[in-house]
Amino acid sequence: MASLPSRALTCHSRAVCSTVVLPHVAYSTLSQPRFLYRPLEDVERLEYYQPGGYHPVDIGDRFHGRYRIVHKLGHGTFSTIWLARDERLSKYVAIKVCTADASRREIGILSHLNDPAHGKAGRREEALTPTILDRFDVQGPNGTHLCCATAPARCSLADAKEASICRLFQLDVARSLAAQLALAVAHIHERGVVHGDLHLGNILLQLPAGLDSLSAEQLYEKYGAPEPEPVVRRDGNPLPPGVPSHGVPPVWLGDRCERIRLCDAKLVLADFGVAFRPSSEQRYKSHTPLELRPPEARFEPSTPLSFPSDIWSLGCTIWSLLAHRSLFDVLLATEDDVTAQQIDVLGPLPDEWWDKWEARSKYFAENATPVEGRCVWSWERRFEQWIQEPRRDKGMATLDEKEREAFAAMVRWMLQFRPGDRPSAKEVLQTEWMRTWALPEVVVKEVPPRLISETAAYK
Repeated sequence: MASLPSRALTCHSRAVCSTVVLPHVAYSTLSQPRFLYRPLEDVERLEYYQPGGYHPVDIGDRFHGRYRIVHKLGHGTFSTIWLARDERLSKYVAIKVCTADASRREIGILSHLNDPAHGKAGRREEALTPTILDRFDVQGPNGTHLCCATAPARCSLADAKEASICRLFQLDVARSLAAQLALAVAHIHERGVVHGDLHLGNILLQLPAGLDSLSAEQLYEKYGAPEPEPVVRRDGNPLPPGVPSHGVPPVWLGDRCERIRLCDAKLVLADFGVAFRPSSEQRYKSHTPLELRPPEARFEPSTPLSFPSDIWSLGCTIWSLLAHRSLFDVLLATEDDVTAQQIDVLGPLPDEWWDKWEARSKYFAENATPVEGRCVWSWERRFEQWIQEPRRDKGMATLDEKEREAFAAMVRWMLQFRPGDRPSAKEVLQTEWMRTWALPEVVVKEVPPRLISETAAYK
């Protein structure tokens, strides 16, 4: 039986094993006391089981006349996610059960991405983004809940790294995942959609073939049976209506990042809860984590974000696929600390940004040189100590000089400070590193023939 890694599913459980994750909307109806229930490890906040909140789900429940719940996959602030057996098709699906007051905008975005009226995409191309297999509403004691059925996934890439000590993918796997991610971003940009929250927690590994052949009992034998834990009020009173009698920790279907094989390195770009279409909606606030956040979100707050903001986050994420840590370190870091790191790595800010950065004197003298005593980590130093050295220490392949130069040229182009100076997603696919090292690792798995052929034309 597979055991749950101690660090897995702690930081990124919201994205675990579901190709549709949670909308980022304000939860406004939480009226219960904050610590009404005894907390359960890896279980959603139990106080959210109230009108407008979660729907209580038990193992064995049947949804929409066909989906039998067999295990828990994960949770987030606005949904719980369950592994279910589709009794009509004899296959497993992930069922996302949204809170009653959750936004339904993600469904609209995903429907747009997969609408043939907006242009025909290859089957493999569409497989890189979520497909809604079924959708329905469930009435419960806490309201009406939107439910979506999708293909289940193993884990997020962040979870795979969290489960590991070395936190490194094999080099061929990292190349393949980087290429697939660029292909997925090119696909959604071609459809006019900005993802808005690119990071490893929102990139999921598809399940390898064979899960559907397992019965529920065989699944439990291989991955572990559900272990429900009683829900108990701290004050000893009975549970109110709408609160489940037991909480269910999620199953771990993933693996440590270094153990993932190239043949199993197939991803899905998930969580379109903050995605938007610049042609019809203006967005000014970035929802990406600080270490991946595009600098224009800080220095040009009155200018709408668009496709280049995804390219910045994509560049940072591709770095994280090859390295054992993020390009910009945010441990105990402020927004100003990150800006200083960006300058250390990428060079001077645009003049107008430099002039409006009030904290610059803390990090740089007036001639833009680092203040005395401040430790500066350049691109070269980070590349050597965060990519090459950890790989050598673990006996893993490293980048040779030619690949190193091509990788640096691509990522540094993606991380241009001015959004207009960054490449499009299609131009990323046409870079030397993608054409020579990354895309060839994907071709063997028959990824989007149209985008591959377009890229090949530039060789």
